[in-house]
Amino acid sequence: MNKRDLSISMERANLGVLFFSLPVVVIQFILFEFIQSNKDASITWNFIIFFLAVIVGIIVHEAIHGITWAVFGRKPWSAISFGFQLKTLTPYCHIKEPIEVNAYRIGAFMPGLIVGILPYIYSLVTGDANWFWFGLIHTASAGGDWLVLWLIRVVKAGSLVEDHPTQAGCYVIEG
Repeated sequence: MNKRDLSISMERANLGVLFFSLPVVVIQFILFEFIQSNKDASITWNFIIFFLAVIVGIIVHEAIHGITWAVFGRKPWSAISFGFQLKTLTPYCHIKEPIEVNAYRIGAFMPGLIVGILPYIYSLVTGDANWFWFGLIHTASAGGDWLVLWLIRVVKAGSLVEDHPTQAGCYVIEG
């Protein structure tokens, strides 16, 4: 059994976030300003409340990784671990058992959708600047997940992958 490494260091992943997130953030900002041109994009929540909402969003983001990997990968909750890499100031969720690549993809994609894109769409509909900034921050912070999805774009459905224990990405199990 061979393992092909499709991962990058957390440091490089954090730089990659800029590459993947910056264009998305610019587009989101322009779209909000275009659709809600009569609204002020200033945060109206108390700063501490907004900061706490963002922190809770980060925790929820990691929980969504774990829940979707457990459900779609058909793995027990004991196969999921959470942590924080102090060196790169990066929270993480890790699945300790190999899973089918599409289950891994779903687990990588869902947090950015649920905590980032959906609140952003809500802000477009309502004009609520608080949800705009919340969604924008969490869409941008999912850039590492988008990067991992880009790294594994060539992996065929049905392939088994093993989440890398210390880097962003996974091993593809071959043979």
